This record gives sequence, structure tokens and C-alpha cells, in this order.
Amino acid sequence: MYSSVVKPFFDRLFALIGLVVLSPLLLLVILVLLFEHSGKPFFIQKRGGFHRKAFNIYKFRTLNEARDANGRFLPLDQRVTTIGKFLRRTSIDEFPQLVNVLKGQMSFVGPRPLLIEYLEVYNRVEAARHLVMPGITGWAQINGRNHIGWAKKFEYDLWYVRNRSFLLDFKILLLTVKGFIIHDEVEDSTCVNVPEFERLESEKVG
Repeated sequence: MYSSVVKPFFDRLFALIGLVVLSPLLLLVILVLLFEHSGKPFFIQKRGGFHRKAFNIYKFRTLNEARDANGRFLPLDQRVTTIGKFLRRTSIDEFPQLVNVLKGQMSFVGPRPLLIEYLEVYNRVEAARHLVMPGITGWAQINGRNHIGWAKKFEYDLWYVRNRSFLLDFKILLLTVKGFIIHDEVEDSTCVNVPEFERLESEKVG
């Protein structure tokens, strides 16, 4: 009842409120990124969602498209723009995902949606993370964010799937807000596919 009715209702309600309240900030960021990225302020990418269904995720663009001599994208840390560093540090780059929540494609809390290429890499246990709606923040994000490896992230995601509840979601949201205020790092069982996930992650373009 909570996961299928109550949570989706409040997700959409608060996503709408958030978009209205944050609209001045969102418009300002859009204007800045329009100039910095030649009219392309948004990063839109296919991600794996609820029950493995693909959807377009929205983020503010934080990376340029610099490539090496062989045409491959440079490492992520070499492509993050100045404004992109600020947007990532404050998690403002994730704010457009309120639109995904409003459309019923995401929740405020849940495992982070990953590239659709990952759907072919999951083992049977890892695939269970798609039994719930993907989220803007989650258990893995408040327990290490980018400081933990893929294996640990999957462990946290699967723990959330097994233990999800209103109280757990509320705790995750509170800790996420706390991390946002103090600019803490509050992002995005053994995983045998960790190297493959790391390779795919290095090829992100947004």
C-alpha cells in the first residue's frame, strides 16, 4: 500500500511543489548553462527504471565533450566544467529529476537509476534493485556516495529493497537534506561485474 499508492502520491505532490518553489533557481542555472554549453543546458540519457523499463533522465549538464586523439571521451574529472563542479558539489545538477518524479518515472528515494547498458551486465541478485522505483537519493547515496565502489553500492541498494518503509525513506530524506545544507558527500552482496560497471561509467557524456 505504501510503495504502490501513498509514496507515489506524495512523490508527485512534493515534486510539483519543489519545481514551483525552485523555479527562480532553475531558470538562473538554465540561463548560465545555455551560454556555457552552446544552448544545451540539459543532459538527457536513457536509464533503467522500475521493472527494467527505460526512461529519459534529466540533469543539468556538467561535463564538456572533450575527447582524446582517438576520439574517446577524456576521463570524467578532466571534463567537469567550473559551473559543473559547483552543481555537482551542491547536487543542484540533480534538480531537473523533479520532472522525472512528477512523470512517475522516479521517486525521491530509491536506488539510483543506472545506464540501460547495465541491464545486460547485472547478475540475478543485482537485478532486484529494479523491483522498486529508482530515486533521486537513496541508501547508498547517504552512505558514501562516490567514495564507495560499485559492489558496496549494490549491497546498499539491495538492502533498501528488502527493508524499504516510510520511516526509512524519511530518514534518508533527512540525511540527504542535512548533507545538502553542509555540502557533504551525499549521493550518486559481492558484485562480480564491478569492472564492467566502471568501464561503462567512464564513458558517460553528460
